[in-house]
Formats: sequence, C-alpha cells, structure tokens
Amino acid sequence: MRVRWLGWAGAEIESGGHSVVIDLLGRPEGVLEGTPLSAPLPEVVRPRTEGDVLAGLCTHLHRDHTDAGALAAALRPGGLVLHPASFGGDDHENLWTLKADRELDAHGLPRRPMSLWETVTIGPFTISAVPAVDTLGDPQVSWAVEAGGKRVLHLGDSMFHGYWWRAAHRFGPFDAVLVPVNGPTVCFPHCLPPSPYPASLDAGQAAVAVRLLGARIAVPIHYDGFHIDGFYETRPGELARFQDAAAAETYEVAALKQGEDVTL
Repeated sequence: MRVRWLGWAGAEIESGGHSVVIDLLGRPEGVLEGTPLSAPLPEVVRPRTEGDVLAGLCTHLHRDHTDAGALAAALRPGGLVLHPASFGGDDHENLWTLKADRELDAHGLPRRPMSLWETVTIGPFTISAVPAVDTLGDPQVSWAVEAGGKRVLHLGDSMFHGYWWRAAHRFGPFDAVLVPVNGPTVCFPHCLPPSPYPASLDAGQAAVAVRLLGARIAVPIHYDGFHIDGFYETRPGELARFQDAAAAETYEVAALKQGEDVTL
C-alpha cells in the first residue's frame, strides 16, 4: 500500500493497481468563494491516479474536505463518493455543510452515506466509517482503509475524543495514521458563543491520539493554510510543534511534502 499526501487533508491510497482518495481538495480558493473572507491558501497537488480513482472518501461535508469538482475529475466513471450520514436539522444547523452538499449534487456524483462503524468493500479496499467529533457538531467520521494486509486511518480534522481505543481494537493495528496537527480556534456566526478550545487536534493532542491508536507511522496533515483573524485562527510552526510533541513517542513521523508518499 502506498499513501500519498496531497496537501491540506487530502490523501491518495494505492494498492493492487487501484486507488481511493480521502478529503480531496483541488481548488483551495473555492472554500471562501461567495464570502468576503481571504486567507493564506494551502498548497495542494492532484492525485497521481486522477481519472481512475475507485472512490472518494469525505470525512465530512465541509468545503475544504469535500471538493466536488476535484472529485469529479479524480473518479473513474461510476466512482463512488462516501461521506457520513446526515444528522438532519435545518439550514442554520447545516450552514457549513450546505455548499459541499449542493456541489456534489450539481456534479451528479454517485453517493453513499455511511453510518458509524459501517464497512464497505470497494475493489481491494475495505473501508470503515469510524466515529469522530466535529468542532461544529456536523457529521464527521474517520476512515479506516485496509488493503493488501495494510491498515491506514485518516482522522480528517477531528477533535480529541474517546473513540481511539475502540477504533484500534476493531480496525487496528494501524500501519499509518494521517493526523491533523494545526489545532485552530474558530468563531463562526451559527456557533456562538465560540469555544476557546482547539477545533481540531493540536500538536500535543495529535501526538497522544496516534499513541493511543497504536500506529506505526504518523503522517501529519491539515496545516499551513486558511488562517483568518477572528474566524479561524492558527499559530505558526504547526508541523514543528507536532514533531516536538512526538519526539519521545515510539512511532515514526513521516512529515511528507505535498505529493510525496510513504510505502507501507
């Protein structure tokens, strides 16, 4: 199995001549289109297997993790989009999922909502939806992907939670965990008053989460982009802080550049 970091939270997993992508982002500028906001944008690269990808896995329907245009270009004809099942609710509750949801519909992409702990087999890949916790309370999962005897877990941009041990018990041991490390604080108009706690794993939390999951390799993701004063605030040196936090851990840290991969 080969795991390639595509930038931000995007990943491409290849095994047996087939591939899936997770949280693919093709146009970072599309995240803020239609708003007055601007931000430094993360660098991203296209999948090596673009046009022939079996499935696009979305940890949640936020536009920086679900780019319908990029998925349409990546997937082979009939390729499937997997994402967490809806919680229901009105447009106020679902404010941050509406854009990605409508773009998926507009591109006519086949979709399969997944329930927590649900497992599906696509080509050589066994794919499971592992519980995760979203900072806005939107549906989110982590994706456990197994192929060729290797196991990977992609954590999306989950907050710290208590499903680590159950995930490791059911789907581990993990050869690699793709773990968010930027730990932003957020303030959005439909989630007020704001929380002062990290909206996704920060460096120290990420280091511990990988340990609790019993992973052999940690691949840091979800950093170097989208700082917006007053809305989505990060601190410089996100990767270095994670490397420092993980220095005493027994797992390996594979700090990939965009487009680089690690073979498991």
